[in-house]
Amino acid sequence: MTFAVLLSLLLIAGAVGAAVAARRAHRPDALPDLSELSALDGEAEANRWVVRLGGSLSALDVRTLAGADRHAVQSLTDATERLRTARAQLATARSGTEYAQVKRTAVEGLQHVSEARTALGLDFGRPVAGDVPRAGSAT
Repeated sequence: MTFAVLLSLLLIAGAVGAAVAARRAHRPDALPDLSELSALDGEAEANRWVVRLGGSLSALDVRTLAGADRHAVQSLTDATERLRTARAQLATARSGTEYAQVKRTAVEGLQHVSEARTALGLDFGRPVAGDVPRAGSAT
């Protein structure tokens, strides 16, 4: 009988200790480490550029594209390819370097969109701020 009581007390103490340890590990007021915060910032920034590229492509009217020349069509094709690539990269990115590559890909796509808009005679739109050289230009 004493063995059963002693065993049950040990099991209860172990369960309480595990519960306390789990609560301390998952405290909502615990601050994330800086590397995680940096990756989250990188993800948000990369996602913003991918969304901007998608919005730039969806904003073009189909009636405008019907009379597009070869250069405009090629630029839009390149921009669409960059959007697909950036989305795929964003889905698998986990580090700041990978998120920076997503941003570069999206900025390249935005530069292709601006080239297409120029070829179509449309308003250039907001300037693309990025450290990637314009597509087709000598660096």
